[in-house]
Amino acid sequence: MSESTGPGAHVFAVKSSEVVYDGAILALRLDQVEMPGGRVAEREVVEHFGAVAVVARDEDGRIAMVRQYRHPVGRRLLEIPAGLLDKGGVEQPLAAAQRELAEETDLRAQRWQVLVDLDLSPGFTDEALRVYLAEELSQHHVAEREDEEADMSLEWVALDDAVAMVLSGEIVNATAASGILALDAADRTGTPLRTPDSPWRDKPHAFADRKAGKAST
Repeated sequence: MSESTGPGAHVFAVKSSEVVYDGAILALRLDQVEMPGGRVAEREVVEHFGAVAVVARDEDGRIAMVRQYRHPVGRRLLEIPAGLLDKGGVEQPLAAAQRELAEETDLRAQRWQVLVDLDLSPGFTDEALRVYLAEELSQHHVAEREDEEADMSLEWVALDDAVAMVLSGEIVNATAASGILALDAADRTGTPLRTPDSPWRDKPHAFADRKAGKAST
């Protein structure tokens, strides 16, 4: 088998595409995609604005975590501050992370680095998330909160304890687990982290582009 026709060489061309649902924070698109061998298969794609999250570590090595009610699972989960990119998905990721940290914990940070980038469920959605490490923390103004966030509480957890809580199943939020384990790995290996303006390859854009196009017409 030649290299040009073997596994990894096929171009998955989109033959047609239709948006069947266009909501406030996501859309559902149906793509007709050419498979190896010529068959055309339908693929459902959930479009998303993208999101950011923050592992905020204080001078004592503790992580700022929030306990928030999540209706789809019917219980409160221990998470790290996180949220969608605002302004129709075009908000700059670092600005969004700074905003979310302030809104959910009343904190700000002087030092920011990229901890890890995540494609959250690439089998059906383009949703991607960037997790930042925030350090040199200080108090910010007290934010007004509503709905689920009005019930949210702030908890400080030592990094070693947070790792243990991930492995025991107490922390199950995928973003929190990824951020905590990534920070632990970076600390143990001494791996340098990226600057906050580093390129984000899979940052979603289809949903935001269409929203922007509608707004301009």
